[in-house]
Amino acid sequence: MTPSDPTKAQHVGFSESLDYVTIRIGEQLLGLPIGRVQDVFITDRITVVPRAPGEIVGLLNLRGRIVTAICLRKRLGRPVPDAEGQGELTAIGIDHGGEAYALIVDAVGEVIRLDRSTFEPLPVHLDRVWTALAMGVHRLADELLVILDLDAVLDLDLATAA
Repeated sequence: MTPSDPTKAQHVGFSESLDYVTIRIGEQLLGLPIGRVQDVFITDRITVVPRAPGEIVGLLNLRGRIVTAICLRKRLGRPVPDAEGQGELTAIGIDHGGEAYALIVDAVGEVIRLDRSTFEPLPVHLDRVWTALAMGVHRLADELLVILDLDAVLDLDLATAA
């Protein structure tokens, strides 16, 4: 699969900036292209699906629509705290291939606009799982913003093969 190219304008008018919704998984700051984010919500009702891949937390009902909940922490190969799945969970709603998904994240930050020229390729030392799921980075004043390739993140066939 070829990652999405964030340097191509996705709308009729050309823009010199890229907009992201920022999220955190542990201490890592991640960016999601804002055009792909449908919802940000809190949920505490997820129905577990037996024999589902490890990344799939379960199913939830979002305004009458069945949504597959994916633990982004697991998808990125990070350890999951014992308390996950208990209490309220923060989620990002994404549509992909005609299906609705909820990415369960540790925290949602802000919407940021960055200059297109600051987008850089992934560092060569990045973990191979992250390399498969990210498309590049932006250097911020005090940390690195890793931009996720949502097509790759939601390619669950890839998840079971990895």
